[in-house]
Amino acid sequence: MATKERSLENAIKTKLNEREAKEFNRIYYGREEHCELELKESTLTTCDKENIDVQAYKFYGATEEARKPRLTKIGLVQHSIVLPTDKPIKDQQEAIFQKVKNIIDIAASEGVQLLCLQETWSMPFFLCTQQKSPWISFTESAESGPSVMFLRKLAAKYDMVIISPILEIEEGVWWNTVVVIGESGNIIGKHRKNHLPSAPGSSCETPFYSPGNTGHPVFETKYGRIAINICYGRHHALNWLMFRLNNAEIVFNPCATLANFGEPFWHAEARNAAIANGYFTCCLNRVGKEHFIINTEDGDNVVDRSYFGSGYISAPDGTRTPSLSTVRDGLLITVVDLNLCRQTRDRWGFIMTSRLDDYAKELKEYVK
Repeated sequence: MATKERSLENAIKTKLNEREAKEFNRIYYGREEHCELELKESTLTTCDKENIDVQAYKFYGATEEARKPRLTKIGLVQHSIVLPTDKPIKDQQEAIFQKVKNIIDIAASEGVQLLCLQETWSMPFFLCTQQKSPWISFTESAESGPSVMFLRKLAAKYDMVIISPILEIEEGVWWNTVVVIGESGNIIGKHRKNHLPSAPGSSCETPFYSPGNTGHPVFETKYGRIAINICYGRHHALNWLMFRLNNAEIVFNPCATLANFGEPFWHAEARNAAIANGYFTCCLNRVGKEHFIINTEDGDNVVDRSYFGSGYISAPDGTRTPSLSTVRDGLLITVVDLNLCRQTRDRWGFIMTSRLDDYAKELKEYVK
């Protein structure tokens, strides 16, 4: 039986009249209208056939005399795995590659310039098994691994910057890593996950890979200055702040967040970060159910994990898009004007009034 869609947007459409809906949108989304973009008929037809939730919106800044609009078209991709987790690793990965290629093809046809995939997109999120075998076969080089090479070709083909979260291995050490691939297929850089969940249980990540050692890099790309706050890092306000201090304009938050954890505050954290730091935030999550059979000395155990999708984008002025589906693959396309970052910072002055010197003194004392 198919999982039933849970959608606030659908509830609002059916329960509120037009005037009530606008007032709800003003408070909840920050603007009365969603400012939808028109999509090609071919996109709508393909997504309907493939059961892909496609949505498109825009965030425009104010007109300026000295600066032209700095428009960038962003794409966020959420998807489920394709094959059962007990199938050969290569077959699982190839099936996901084909699914993701189809969605990237659609994104490219709509002119997406900057695209982000979900956390460790090319594999099931197997950490709940508490086993490294056979999953080690999903680890790869951040320069020449199979998923990296697969996306490098697509990036060059479509003049697109692609953000690819992978399970990296370097000199025998595992890392939860994001690779930033340039529009010519080059590697711009990589960032490793700063904060790892470490509470005992099936969500503990520290037995698998090391905490990141790359700091808080911001990557200069053809389409803007970007950073990546990987999954669990969104719970840490200072993580978001450091990307702002390093001059990010867009911060992506690719996730693998379970339906039984985090969903009540999913819609608040990245939006709060956009407001506090004066940049765009792009939050995306995997979707669907993943079923694992764990072989132990006492027999086989079954573990199921469910993910709720719901990717969305927030602007520095606090406005945000509706969310993608909670149960279906999805593509969220959004045009953003990067001028809105400075416009909002100048108007609200949060950074100017942040008194970082005082906090630096107190933090220095605290960490002694």
